[in-house]
Amino acid sequence: MHRRITAFAAVPLMAIALIAAACGGGSKSASGSSGPAAKPSHTGGTASAAQVGVGKSGIGNVVVAPSGLTLYLFEKDAAGSSACYGSCAVDWPPLLTGSKPLAGMGIQSSLLGETRRHDGTEQVTYAGHPVYNFVGDATPGQTNGEGLEEFGGGWDALSPAGQKIEGGSQ
Repeated sequence: MHRRITAFAAVPLMAIALIAAACGGGSKSASGSSGPAAKPSHTGGTASAAQVGVGKSGIGNVVVAPSGLTLYLFEKDAAGSSACYGSCAVDWPPLLTGSKPLAGMGIQSSLLGETRRHDGTEQVTYAGHPVYNFVGDATPGQTNGEGLEEFGGGWDALSPAGQKIEGGSQ
C-alpha cells in the first residue's frame, strides 16, 4: 500500500514539473542572467516606433517618452552606446523602439536616432544620448531622477535642444 501512495503522489508533482517546463523557465535578460522574460520598456516597446515629445516639468520643458514621462541621459554612456544594463536598466528602463523613432511636437527630428543594445534591441537616442525613464517617476512632469548619481554616473533630464538639464535650470 505504501508504494501505491508514493507512486500516486508522484504523478501530480511530475505533471507540475512538465507544465512548468512547457511554459519555459525564463529567458536571458539584458544583463545575460536567467530570469523572467524581459519585457519591452513600458515607455516605448519594441513592436512599433517610439514617439518622443516635449513635456512641461518643474525644471522646464523636457524630452518625454510616449507615456509622457521624463527622459534622462546617463553621463556614463559613451559614443552613443548604453552603459546601463542589468539592475541599472531595471531602475532606468531604456526607451526602446521597433523602428526609427518619431518626433513629436517640439522635437527636432534631426536629433533622434537609435543605438543597438547588447540584447539586440534598439534604444532611442536624442542628440546622441541613449535615453531612459526613471522608475521613480510615476506621472508626466515628474523629474525625480534629475541629478541623481547612480550606477557609476550622473543622470540628467534632457532639454528639447538636446542639452542635459543640471541643477534644475536649462
